Amino acid sequence: MFKTVLTLFRGTVAVAEEELQDRTALLILDQQLRDAAAAVDRSKRALALAIAQDQQEGRRLEATMARIVDLEVRATAALDGGREDLAREAAHAIAGLEAERDAARTARALFATEITRLKRHVANAEARIAELDRGRRIARASEAVRNLRRGGIEAARPYECTLPEAEATLKRLRERQIEAQAADEALMELDAATGPITTAEKLAEQGFGPRIKTTADDVLARLKAGRTAPAN
Repeated sequence: MFKTVLTLFRGTVAVAEEELQDRTALLILDQQLRDAAAAVDRSKRALALAIAQDQQEGRRLEATMARIVDLEVRATAALDGGREDLAREAAHAIAGLEAERDAARTARALFATEITRLKRHVANAEARIAELDRGRRIARASEAVRNLRRGGIEAARPYECTLPEAEATLKRLRERQIEAQAADEALMELDAATGPITTAEKLAEQGFGPRIKTTADDVLARLKAGRTAPAN
């Protein structure tokens, strides 16, 4: 029993979590997009820093190369002038500059690799964010339409009538009115067929008592009497 209750509780919690996620999905998506955009901005700043450092290494390499060329020219001139001691000193300086040159080249190669990677990462992330943003707009529009439907006649509140219910009520009302009208007409026909007035008319037609309704013969006789009255 306890295990069943625990399982039921866990299932209820899971359903509640899913419903909460469904209700807040757009809010969560908005925040996730903001976080992703912030991450892309950080990547862009890292890319800009890598480019700046690469350019700095490039300038340092150019200056080092120029100093090496200058010292080589001067060392050659010292050798030509019989000053091997100065040429050796220049050679030591050139060796140190060449080490700096090699380090600068290695750094630039690393920066080039990192810059390529960061550019690819930023471009891919921006494309994915753009796609997500388009999807978010579609999802927001769909959610707005669903909310309109939920608040409209398709989903009335529990205490409100729906349009199909109103149509059914009108149909029942018309059926009752038709039935009532038919009953009234039948009752009137029944009264007309069996009432005292009808009985009196039947007796009058048989010559028992004066006529109740004026007939065409009565009207014609009255007209003829009216024509002959002045002559008399």
